[in-house]
Amino acid sequence: MKLDTIINQPSIEAERFVLRPVRKSDAGLLNMYAGDERVARFTRSIPHPLPPGATEAFIGRAQSPERTEDVWVMDGSAQGLGEVMGTIALARMDRDQSEIGYWVAPGLWNSGVASEAVQALLAANPQGSKTIFAEVFQDNPGSARVLTNAGFEYIGDAETFSIARNAQVPTWTYLKKLP
Repeated sequence: MKLDTIINQPSIEAERFVLRPVRKSDAGLLNMYAGDERVARFTRSIPHPLPPGATEAFIGRAQSPERTEDVWVMDGSAQGLGEVMGTIALARMDRDQSEIGYWVAPGLWNSGVASEAVQALLAANPQGSKTIFAEVFQDNPGSARVLTNAGFEYIGDAETFSIARNAQVPTWTYLKKLP
């Protein structure tokens, strides 16, 4: 997908943190968390072990004017929390649809951070989407709860390839219609 103009990506306020565009200075913390097998194994695209340069390439893609996915860092530094608590992204699809994906640093699992980030992103709807899709691995019921608590509806089972696992992984697929 070739974009004719640069897409401005807004910062989005949540209660305990802000969702802000990725910065080059995030590389160290992103590398630490994305390099953690517990994070990588619940994603499609993060390899484990994380190869040299992978984080810098991710940041470059996230900052590219030609990107098809907007990525935000969950930044709680203004409230005394971590500068990088996780990431959340919206990938543009056709017909006013997007796909949401997120991960949270393991020390913040079960703290409501993912739920707060998803709800803030849905409320802001920065891509003007009418429908948001999501998929989670079936061995990650916590992420499934985040989605159902945010009003996503389960629409079926599928499978997708996980680079970290080097395998096809069963998934649950969800969607949410936005006003």
